Amino acid sequence: MTTLRGIVESPERPLVVVLGGAKVSDKVTLIDRFLDTADTLLIGGAMCFSFFRAQGKPTGDSLVEDEGVELAGKALEKAEQSSCRLLLPLDLVLGDRFEADAQRRELDGVDVPDGWMGLDVGPRTAEEYAREIAGAGTVFWNGPMGAFELEPFAGGTRALAEAVAAAPGTTVVGGGDSAAALEQFGLADEVSHLSTGGGAALELLEGRQLPGVEALDDA
Repeated sequence: MTTLRGIVESPERPLVVVLGGAKVSDKVTLIDRFLDTADTLLIGGAMCFSFFRAQGKPTGDSLVEDEGVELAGKALEKAEQSSCRLLLPLDLVLGDRFEADAQRRELDGVDVPDGWMGLDVGPRTAEEYAREIAGAGTVFWNGPMGAFELEPFAGGTRALAEAVAAAPGTTVVGGGDSAAALEQFGLADEVSHLSTGGGAALELLEGRQLPGVEALDDA
């Protein structure tokens, strides 16, 4: 039986990694590692706005982590010299506030106007990311694509979850929010490995030694 440790250390190719969530600083070690080891790195969630800000794009009222902008800039520079393709969203779903009853607007592009905030990736992004996932030998997913807890802004994460669930390769999903999304969409049993421990999942994907996983692998 293939262990989770074995999958992380020797994934089937191509390796496609999907990272979402709010803060680049929470994922900087993962981003750095996978720019060295993955074939494709897909970025979503609010952390994409740090990348857009680093590129000089307008982000409106979107959540932008100040520390993350510099980190994202360094990641973009590294990606230019890396064999790993780093992909950012192509389109967005905007809201005028972070509420379920917010005014919703689809944006065919990523330049967010003032008074609006990006709360989900758009349908073109979801389609492109699903295509990358469908061709993967191994998929690692950590972090939602948007504010999936708000139904008007759940479409991107739902589409991503469905793509991961349908992927023919090995699928590893880690993190509380990603696990919650799979549960919400009824897909928790459709992936190869699911970890609900956000911190532990990140440490495992970062390549750290985890005694609990070591014990399971040795059993």
